[in-house]
Amino acid sequence: MNNMKHFLNLNLGIAFMFFSSVLAQDYDMLIQNGHLIDPKNGIDKVMDIAIKDGKIAAVSSNINSKQSKKTIDAKGMIVSPGLIDIHGHHFHGTEPSSYLSNSFTALPPDGFTFESGITTVVDVGGAGWRNFNQLKEQTIKNSKTRVLSFLNIVGHGMKGGAFEQDLSDMDEKLTAIVAQQNKEYVVGIKVAHFSGFDWTPVEKAVAAGSRANIPVMVDFGGSQPELPLNVLLLEKLRPGDIFTHAYAHVNGRTPVINESGKLQSYVLDAQKRGIIFDVGHGGGSFVFEQAIPAIKQGLKPNTISTDLHTGSMNGGMKDILNVMSKLLNMGMTIQELVEATTWEPAQVIKREELGNLSVGAVADITLLKTELGEFGFIDTQNKKMEGTKKIVCEMTIREGNVVYDLNGLASTPWNK
Repeated sequence: MNNMKHFLNLNLGIAFMFFSSVLAQDYDMLIQNGHLIDPKNGIDKVMDIAIKDGKIAAVSSNINSKQSKKTIDAKGMIVSPGLIDIHGHHFHGTEPSSYLSNSFTALPPDGFTFESGITTVVDVGGAGWRNFNQLKEQTIKNSKTRVLSFLNIVGHGMKGGAFEQDLSDMDEKLTAIVAQQNKEYVVGIKVAHFSGFDWTPVEKAVAAGSRANIPVMVDFGGSQPELPLNVLLLEKLRPGDIFTHAYAHVNGRTPVINESGKLQSYVLDAQKRGIIFDVGHGGGSFVFEQAIPAIKQGLKPNTISTDLHTGSMNGGMKDILNVMSKLLNMGMTIQELVEATTWEPAQVIKREELGNLSVGAVADITLLKTELGEFGFIDTQNKKMEGTKKIVCEMTIREGNVVYDLNGLASTPWNK
């Protein structure tokens, strides 16, 4: 009997110690030894970050690993907020001849976000007020990636061709109403691809943005003769509105670098005025002969985005990390790149709960690494730039869950 009591007491003691140790584990996950870059909070140094219940629970030096159920060693890596891509095309569907609105050229988000460190995307203009509900039910609600939207000023969305030239389908009132009814998802208005010598689409988009108190993104150009770029940047757009494809050189739009290799005199004035210059690389809207001299002369992008679709991902753009790597080799710092893909776009789309590593914020986190070597980068004219640095994504965490892990940092060895 005494032996039985001794056995029971011993096992109860072991169980108590086990459950006590479990209860002492305050965190679900701990990321140690990484170089945190969090522009919102002014953090740029090696620190630890802990996660509990999908939220950031602590940011400090030397958090004890015994307090966490899982610990990830991020030594030699950049730990940043989850990347935000404010210019992509994700209204993927099967409707033929519909370009980027429920058709084949757009891409379902989850297959192209997490592997690049992106946790939030904005579909820009795929849907208008007429078909936004389909985008919401079909894509937004069925994606692990956070998907937001810039509503197209064209009611039918970005269906291409004649649809995008139809002034009668550009209704600022109905666009603003749908935006206001869907504040959880709609963060802006998009105007694009109009080829007439007419300010009406821009003016209608700005009117809708003003009604709904959200920014406008403009894909500008295509008219013959050209509509003056200085008028767009200094008169038509409001501070906080977005000029995407900043480093493009396309027909029907004045480039930011003139024929003499000089930055247009009014461009920096526009940026100081509050116009957001967005990369929007795409399949035809980023050329080195514009980007390199523009950056050297002071026009760094406020936000870095992909303009992701089937054409751009298989061309010079590839993904957001490739775009960031180009800019890194042009002289931008890793701190500037992280800010332009996290906190700055969060502010631009008025979602300041995103893009930061504040305690209490959603645990959307990206682990990045810079590789050194000999690399080649291609622009949209198939011109090549050589570089020595390349950014890769080691891990992506969405709401506290590991959703991409390149080298198994969060995994248990198979033989243990």
